[in-house]
Amino acid sequence: MASEAKSEGLVFHPMDQFIVKPFFGEGPIEFYTFTNVAFWMVAAIVVVIAIMVLGTSRRAVVPSRSQSIAELAYGFVYKMVEDVTGKDAVGFFPYIMTLFMFIVTANFLGLIPTSFTTTSHFAVTAILALAVFLTVTIVGFVKNGAGFLGLFWVSSAPLPLRPILAVIELISYFVRPVSHSIRLAGNVMAGHAVIKVFAGFAAIATIAPVSVVAIVAMYGLEILVAFIQAYVFTILTCVYLKDALHPSH
Repeated sequence: MASEAKSEGLVFHPMDQFIVKPFFGEGPIEFYTFTNVAFWMVAAIVVVIAIMVLGTSRRAVVPSRSQSIAELAYGFVYKMVEDVTGKDAVGFFPYIMTLFMFIVTANFLGLIPTSFTTTSHFAVTAILALAVFLTVTIVGFVKNGAGFLGLFWVSSAPLPLRPILAVIELISYFVRPVSHSIRLAGNVMAGHAVIKVFAGFAAIATIAPVSVVAIVAMYGLEILVAFIQAYVFTILTCVYLKDALHPSH
């Protein structure tokens, strides 16, 4: 297979699709450079505004497609916040709704051929995760004061083990933004890389049919992953927020 690929000049690099490039022209990337990442992040924001604002501007008893999507998304996230975090967290619904809509929209836009998946970059997901971490920590201390530290003190454990468990809980708390961000970026990146590998092998005539079938199957799986990863990121945000509002173990 390797010799056949070499003879047909098959060269592909699955990770090339994640390279950050200037959106206009070429050259070095500065802090002010408008990149492909920036373009697709703006595109995600525009799509969210189109669905949630413009799509519901003419509300009707019989909803349009855009209104139906907006209402389904609103009800889905609202119920998630209420069920996981409690009614006292409803005030944070706009923030959580914004997170979900941005991530799920960016994930789906990344499935468009020749597009760029912004959520495949750790730099993007790390900012989202750090924003959640700081929000939860600040809310925890504002709402509970020093009582927020009760999150790290396992009062149900035997007294000699409590200091050890407190250290473990503290470490796990500060690891949250790392796992929160890597989970999203890693899953999205892995799926797109596999699709690119199958697409590269589709150039080999002998295995092209198998590659096409594999691409279709992976693409269908990635559609599911795009939604699931947005859901997982959002529900973990709700869980962390619940800890901030009710920190006692």
